[in-house]
Amino acid sequence: MTKGILGKKVGMTQIFTENGELIPVTVIEAKPNTVLQVKTVETDGYEAVQLGFDDKREVLSNQAEQGHVKKADTAPKRFVREIRDAELGDVEVGSEITVETFAEGDIVDVTGTSKGKGYQGVIKRHGQARGPETHGSHYHRRPGAMAMAADPARVFKGKKLPGRMGGKTVTVQNLEIVRVDVERNALLIKGNVPGAKKSFVEIKTAKKAN
Repeated sequence: MTKGILGKKVGMTQIFTENGELIPVTVIEAKPNTVLQVKTVETDGYEAVQLGFDDKREVLSNQAEQGHVKKADTAPKRFVREIRDAELGDVEVGSEITVETFAEGDIVDVTGTSKGKGYQGVIKRHGQARGPETHGSHYHRRPGAMAMAADPARVFKGKKLPGRMGGKTVTVQNLEIVRVDVERNALLIKGNVPGAKKSFVEIKTAKKAN
């Protein structure tokens, strides 16, 4: 079964293990998440727990949101996500999920929105090679040939071209939780996770962990 929690990326730092090994870690602030809804096979066709993180003012939410969170007796949330196939044991609407859900050594998948890079060319966006810079070459950083003129006489769908880069939902798999700080409601995760500082992330039990 899947465990999960929502949090906010604080930034990166480094810690030392007992044997002196230096580990780069990402700090995730994961204040207690409120359970907004519990979905079951009987009522919804699948099992899931809907979590809400980070309160916002009522004036920033619509009536539908306010009515939804009122069932859990809590404030409207900035970040709401579902954890599929979650453990439904003691979970009730209005209860809280804390960082104690996880333990040191747990392997998790972290999902966030990658940093936006704006409009980029094919070299930066897709890692393509540039043309020669000298000997009269007029081809340096442009995309390659588009398509054959006679057949198929069109550009194939999915061709790698310049365009907007980043700002997409990205999941980094099989990251290790190095430390669980219950007092500060923080998780220290080995390595980097997607997104800018102060961006929201979703932490779940790894799907492909060995």
